[in-house]
Amino acid sequence: MMKSSREEVLSITKTLVRQESIVNTDGEKLLAQKLHTMIAGFSYFRHHPDQLVLARTTDDERERHNVMAFVKGTKGKSKRTVLLMGHLDTVGTDDFVHLQEDACHPDRLMEKLQEEALPDTVKEQLDSGDWLFGRGVLDMKSGLASNTYLLKYYSEHPEKLDGNLVYLAECDEEDSSHGILSALNILSQWKEEHSFRYVGAINADFVSPRHTEDRNRYVYKGTVGKLLPSFFIAGAESHVGSCFEGLDPNLIAAELTRQISYNPELCDEADGEVTVPPVSLKQTDLKPGYTVQTALSAFAYYNFFVHSWSPKDVLEKLKGQALAAFENALSIYDERYHQYCKTAGEPVRRIPWPPRVFTFEEMETLLIKEHGKSFTDHMDRFKENLLEDTSLDVRMFSVKVVEEVWKWMADRSPAIVLFYSSLYSPRIRITGETPEEAALNRALDRAIEEVQPMYPHPIKARNFFPHISDMSFVAISDDEEGIEAVRDNNPAWGTKHFVDYGAVRELQIPVINIGPYGMDAHSKLERAEMTYSFEVVPTLTRRVIERLIGTEEEDARIGAPETESGFR
Repeated sequence: MMKSSREEVLSITKTLVRQESIVNTDGEKLLAQKLHTMIAGFSYFRHHPDQLVLARTTDDERERHNVMAFVKGTKGKSKRTVLLMGHLDTVGTDDFVHLQEDACHPDRLMEKLQEEALPDTVKEQLDSGDWLFGRGVLDMKSGLASNTYLLKYYSEHPEKLDGNLVYLAECDEEDSSHGILSALNILSQWKEEHSFRYVGAINADFVSPRHTEDRNRYVYKGTVGKLLPSFFIAGAESHVGSCFEGLDPNLIAAELTRQISYNPELCDEADGEVTVPPVSLKQTDLKPGYTVQTALSAFAYYNFFVHSWSPKDVLEKLKGQALAAFENALSIYDERYHQYCKTAGEPVRRIPWPPRVFTFEEMETLLIKEHGKSFTDHMDRFKENLLEDTSLDVRMFSVKVVEEVWKWMADRSPAIVLFYSSLYSPRIRITGETPEEAALNRALDRAIEEVQPMYPHPIKARNFFPHISDMSFVAISDDEEGIEAVRDNNPAWGTKHFVDYGAVRELQIPVINIGPYGMDAHSKLERAEMTYSFEVVPTLTRRVIERLIGTEEEDARIGAPETESGFR
């Protein structure tokens, strides 16, 4: 057991936290520079400066950097390589309100929190001396600090490794993953130049209780995937004084949200674990301002987690849900129209609109067949011009493209168009079917078995990390058909948005998560338990590393009982 880890990981954590690094601000760049300077001061990197880089992200509107390094083991000639990864950016601090100036100063913040009215459990933790509070403490600077500690340890003891250790501190995890996506090039370059054979990746993102009575500390094999299915809804406009002459797209959008949000039918179960259902993240009409005309169109998108379903599977399922929502909306419309006509004494006419649902790919294919090059050339020019509006995020860019494509439809009667409007974070399912996955699973299971007697709370392994993370971009479980569904149904693909999933597939590093334990990430009471985060996490991680790229002698040594535990 690394008895000294607690104080050193605590010290590194506080150093990282004190440099505010809110995503999409200059703080990201400043922290990367500070971290690079810190690591450059390690003796190993003073002698091997070419093994440490401050790498600027690519295809990024902001200037920001990843910090990347590697240590070559000297105990043998193996090319086996383990990747340690973690992000250096955080969410904002506005939620701290009057404590915002103290958000990134844990000691000051905890002193101020003593004067606040806190829930009993939080007050007990604050008073215990074993919990650290502050923005980024949990998500995930204590995890990054553990990785930095281990990098320093192995840089001082390369003789303990029969293989190589790669370190990655990436930016922009909290938004668009520019950091990890840019790092793929260097990871591939190092693989080629140094013959690295990546046998496993260990992420250090935070873990939390699954419910209020949950006392487990979780490690994860693989990760959930995340999609952003989006819907353009075309209605039939009318004056509000003659509302039944048209079809309000907001009615369809409302039924769509009722059909999709919190729907357990859309939970993806795999390996005994179930995703949370999708939920609405945006629902709006597309009128630019007030008029007494009903909206021409509406827009909605939903968070969607997956364990085993591919992006193609999700499109098929949601196309059915959208059709049901459309039918429900027309049924409500028809019922209310009949009631109105009866009350007003007016004749009833037949509803002229059938329910129609297209995927973006289906609509685009139809229009290419009908219009050919005139359509594709127009859309290419439109998207290039649209890129000049830097106020548009990828989601609004995408819906504007769909609006423009819709104008080319010969039949523009009410319809729903289903598409993807943001980054797909691929699911990773560690089945143990490959030698690398099997070895990583064994190493993690053995590490838990060895460490558990020295820690009072259960340490449990689960199959899917439940939050969006950069783990999704070091391996991929989807086949090419699944990825094609993302590409062909994202209107921004190749202009506002592009991901080289081929580069991810080429690396294909099985990945686990061993991260700090705490509560209330992304809130002003964000906090981490220090015993687990600063002692257990680096110890578990070290044991996995040494089982993957240690020697048989080292495996035997780390399997021996410990007597000098620093755990409480």
